[in-house]
Amino acid sequence: MEILLLCLFAFLAGFTDAIAGGGGLIQTPAALVLLPQYPLATVLGTLKIPSFSGTSIATAQYVRRVPVNWLLIGLMAIIAFIAAFAGSTLLTKVNNSFMKPLLLIMLIIVAIYTFTNRRFGDHTEKDHSFRQQIIYSVLISLVIGFYDGFIGPGAGSFLILSFIGLLGFDFLKASTHAKFVNLATNLGSITFFTLSGKIIFSIALPMAACNALGGWLGARLAILRGNAFIRIFFLIVVCATIIRFAYDVWFKS
Repeated sequence: MEILLLCLFAFLAGFTDAIAGGGGLIQTPAALVLLPQYPLATVLGTLKIPSFSGTSIATAQYVRRVPVNWLLIGLMAIIAFIAAFAGSTLLTKVNNSFMKPLLLIMLIIVAIYTFTNRRFGDHTEKDHSFRQQIIYSVLISLVIGFYDGFIGPGAGSFLILSFIGLLGFDFLKASTHAKFVNLATNLGSITFFTLSGKIIFSIALPMAACNALGGWLGARLAILRGNAFIRIFFLIVVCATIIRFAYDVWFKS
């Protein structure tokens, strides 16, 4: 029964993550409730497998229809992999709860700005030099890559936000490029957790299949419906992240 519920949540997580990020908000709390007998690092390590699976399928859908800056993504993926590996290493040594109040404030600001600025997420050409674009890309990869390895939930949404706000991408293009970076962060964490023996493959693999199915469906829907649909979904995910972090800050501290 537990594995069926985990697979259901994995499907929903893949669907949501493919559109606007934030799939971890669905499957992480579910896994923590349904798998209380396992250490936190083991549960989080196991969940990286379905996350990677769903993101892979979603990325394949996006890349067929949306132009990709391969040079930029290649650089970002390498840096994000290393940063996520470092974040996951730190997760096994210290508690990450001290960052959640700051993230809660940031997310509230993001939600208000996205809701009030109707043009946010439209394509906005940024007059960046090649050097500036590389600097922004490195910063995005370092910060969010480390965040994904250390905390996790909402990393895909933060990537989309960064591509829009710093590089001027629209929602669809931002979602596409975010998927590639998210693949690298998941792979970085998977590498660490596999080497540490913290992945339960008998749970991870069925969840991965369901997450992949959700990712395929979510990506196809996002591509068909376009920027307006992704913007609405993005707002929903950000608000859900706010609720999650608010609960952690006020009721679990």
